[in-house]
Parts: sequence; structure tokens; C-alpha cells
Amino acid sequence: MIFPEWLEQVDRAGFLLIHRTWKNAFFDSLMPLMRNRDTWVPFYVLLAAWLLVRLKWKGLLLIAIIGAVTGLADLVSSSVLKPVVGRDRPCHEVQLEGEVFPMVHCGNNGSFTSSHAANHMALAAAISMLLLRRRKWLAALLYFWAFLIGYAQIYVGVHYPTDVLGGFLLGFLLAWLAVRIAIRSGLQVPE
Repeated sequence: MIFPEWLEQVDRAGFLLIHRTWKNAFFDSLMPLMRNRDTWVPFYVLLAAWLLVRLKWKGLLLIAIIGAVTGLADLVSSSVLKPVVGRDRPCHEVQLEGEVFPMVHCGNNGSFTSSHAANHMALAAAISMLLLRRRKWLAALLYFWAFLIGYAQIYVGVHYPTDVLGGFLLGFLLAWLAVRIAIRSGLQVPE
């Protein structure tokens, strides 16, 4: 076990609070949609179109950077951390049998870190750092969007809170690193 027992207990309690106690019909409808990547395809397409129209070739470069950091977050989360940590998802946890009612398909891959949380935080952080330095309210809205997607992962029963927090940290750090490298390499970020 990679996590100390006290943290596992706190994590289970936090998970059950969100997944079982803080339930309501509105969130039961909303949360599966929030964490479904198909829900956000129009947003991704509009963002790419806006970048291309507004910034031309530089927009294409920004799309490549944002896509690369999001893909890297997914790769590190899914192919490195999940196999190394080897943590079961709450929906497969024997100690939670009868307590977890997944609202979506519960994958068989590991739980730590949440790839949804890592990917969407990487996306939100990269966009915020590259494009929204003067639009703090819009950056805050993007971070809140990423938070809701991570929260939805717990709500629907497929991740623990620390899985989501770990995903957020991974996504943010990779975005920060990618943006720093891009700026040091001479990328002029739009104001």
C-alpha cells in the first residue's frame, strides 16, 4: 500500500461523503455529463477555431502546446502513475462493497491519479497561463470548470478525493513546466 492507513481512511470517508451523502437529483443528472469528454467537444472545437482565427499560425502553435501538455498529463497519469501506484478504484474496493454505486462505467485501470482531473487541469492551467493572464475572472472560471470535472469523478463513484487532488497537481505542474519552457524558447504569449 502506497498510502498510509490514516490517509486511506480519510480518503474513504471523504469519498463516501461526496458519493453517498451529498447526493441530489440535480447533481445525479449533471455530474455524469460533467465528466463525459464528449460533453466538452464543442468547447474544444470553439477554442481551437478562436485561436486559429485570432492568432493564425501562433494560434496553431498554442493549440499544439495545449494539446501536448494535456496529452502528456494523460500519458503520465494513465501509463505511469496508475500502474506504479496500483491503487484500486473505489468501485472495485472490497472494503467499500455495498457502499459504492457507480453512475458511469468503472474502468479496471488504477485509481491514482485521476486522468480526467489531470487532463482538464492541464488544459485549464495551460490556457490560463498562455492566454488569460489579464483576464483573471476567465482563468478562475476555467479552474472552476476543471474542479467540477474532478469533483464529478468522485461523485459518480470512480475516484477517491486524493486521486483527483493528485491529478490536479500533476496537470498543473505539467502545464506550468510546458509554459515555462515555451516562453524561455521564445514564445511570445498574447496579451
